[in-house]
Amino acid sequence: MILNVVIIILCLIGAFFFLAGTVGLLRFPDTFSRLHALTKADNLGLGFITAGLCLANMSWAVTFKIIIIWILAMLASSTACYLLGRLTLRHIQPKESS
Repeated sequence: MILNVVIIILCLIGAFFFLAGTVGLLRFPDTFSRLHALTKADNLGLGFITAGLCLANMSWAVTFKIIIIWILAMLASSTACYLLGRLTLRHIQPKESS
């Protein structure tokens, strides 16, 4: 009973962070602020949901797979954020003429 309550609380906290990231994506003024809000909030949200899912199952193999998926999602999110930020920075900086 207590474990189910903890699992639900962790998943709700994760959903809250996803919602906060979405609000940040829609409300912040520039690309860099939006990327920061979205990346940080999504990583935290996915972390809490991962923790809830790891507690929900009783298999070490499934827990290991969930943690691997979480790590891969964090790496992909960080890489995509970096690439989008770099592309945006290239487009807003004036080009140097030689």
